[in-house]
Amino acid sequence: MFESIDTVPRRNWKLRIVGLIALVGCGSFAVSIWRMTQMPLRSYRGQLAPLSSAQSEIARHLAAHVESLSSAIGVRSVDRAGSLKLTVDYIRNNLELLGYTFGEQFYTSNDHLVNNLQAELPGEQNGDGILVVGAHYDTVTQTVGADDNASGVAAVLELARLLKDRKLRRSVRFVFFVNEEPPFFQTNQMGSLAYAQKLRREGVRVSAMISLETVGFYSDNPGSQKYPPLLSWLYPSRGNFVGFVANTESRDLVRRQFAAFVNQRPFHLKASQLPQPGRASHGPISGLSGKKVIQQS
Repeated sequence: MFESIDTVPRRNWKLRIVGLIALVGCGSFAVSIWRMTQMPLRSYRGQLAPLSSAQSEIARHLAAHVESLSSAIGVRSVDRAGSLKLTVDYIRNNLELLGYTFGEQFYTSNDHLVNNLQAELPGEQNGDGILVVGAHYDTVTQTVGADDNASGVAAVLELARLLKDRKLRRSVRFVFFVNEEPPFFQTNQMGSLAYAQKLRREGVRVSAMISLETVGFYSDNPGSQKYPPLLSWLYPSRGNFVGFVANTESRDLVRRQFAAFVNQRPFHLKASQLPQPGRASHGPISGLSGKKVIQQS
C-alpha cells in the first residue's frame, strides 16, 4: 500500500517532465519557423502596377538575353559540342560592349576545357570583402534552360549594365559559372567550387554571395510552384513571387535585401532562412563568406 502511494507522485513527475520537454520542443520549433520566415516588411499583395518606361527597357533587355541563350544557342552543356563556347562568347561580348574588363578561369572537366567568367565593378572601400553576384550558364542536358538558368544569366548581365557607372562602396564581381547541372552538380567539377577555391588561393575576402537562379518564371496558376518536403506548408502553391532564400547565418542580409526590394517596387515576395538552402552556385562561395542569398521565382 505504501509502495503504491509512493509511485503515484513519481509517475506524475515523469509525465510532467515529458510534457515540459515536449512543450519546450514545440516552442523552439515555432520560434525557428518564425525566425526563418519573418521579414521587416510585408510583401505587396495587390495588383501589380504597369511597368514604367525605364522598367520596360529593362524587360526588353532581359527578354533579348533569354531569347539569345535559350533559342539561338539552345542546350548549353558539354554534351552538345560548341554550345558552351557560344554561350561564353555571348556573355563576353556583352560585357565588352558595356566596357568591362573580364577574367576567365579555365579548367578541365571530363576531358573538356571549360571556364567561368567574371567582370568586376571596383568599389571605393574593400576592407570588408567583395560582393559576388553570380549565375550558372549551363543547362540540364537536352533542355534549352530558358528559366534555368538563362533568366539568371540575363539578370546578372542586366545588373552589370545598370550598375556600370555607379560608384559603390564595395567591389562587385559579376560571375558566370559553368558545370552546375548534373552530372557535375555536387561534384568537385562544379564551376562555383572551382571559383571558390580560386578565391581562397588568392586570399580574396567575400562579404556575401547573391545567386540568381530561375528568376524568369511567373504564374498565377495553383500548383505552379513546387517545394521540398515541409516547405509546402509555409509557402504558396502559385509561382507568382520572387523568393529570397538564405542560410541561417545570413538572416540580417536577407532581411535587408527583402526590405530594399519592397521599397523599390511593389511586388509579391517571399523569404526564408534555412540551415542549407538549395545546393547550387551559391554553396561553395558561401563557405568563404558565411553569407549567401538566392533570389528565385
